[in-house]
Amino acid sequence: MGKIYGYIRVSTEKQTVENQRFEIKRLCREQSLEVDGWIEETISGNKSYGKRELGLLLRRLRRGDLIICSELSRLGRSLFMIMEILSLCMSKECQVWTVKEGYRLGNDIQAKVLAFAFGLSAEIERNLISQRTREALAMRKAQGVSLGRPKGSVNVHHKLDGSEDLIRSMLRMDCTCDEIARACGVCRKTVYRWKSRISD
Repeated sequence: MGKIYGYIRVSTEKQTVENQRFEIKRLCREQSLEVDGWIEETISGNKSYGKRELGLLLRRLRRGDLIICSELSRLGRSLFMIMEILSLCMSKECQVWTVKEGYRLGNDIQAKVLAFAFGLSAEIERNLISQRTREALAMRKAQGVSLGRPKGSVNVHHKLDGSEDLIRSMLRMDCTCDEIARACGVCRKTVYRWKSRISD
């Protein structure tokens, strides 16, 4: 195993970090582990993780490292932010453990089930967005609004369409194309083509 990091986040100055620290230390004692570094911050979980101390931690993670936090909500306040963080950790082959829920995100079956559940949630959300978009377009068409791209433009679909937010977040954190490709389930060349398309 690589380095072990204890991550603690509270939303206000009035909250204390000691309870979270105690929980993480207790888990480490039970597992005969020792925390190599602590990351503590007082900030809302709605704030982009890239602008938090958590972002700095994720950027320096190496294969085999472990993050321990009291619960998944310490990582972020929205499901999709948490999914994004966990996907990034999986792409770096790192682990995330939580004390309260007992999650062990790594290479075991539980991690694969979690990854499947998160992926399914994301797919459902994309389908809902697509459905709302179709309904909105149908309404505009019924109102006589001209739809479609301007004449002469080309509509190019890409395998990574729908993964833009995840990719941009990983790029902001200096992730490699290999790491992004693993997180998105595509080959490295697909990521290169996507980057060249958005830079045109």
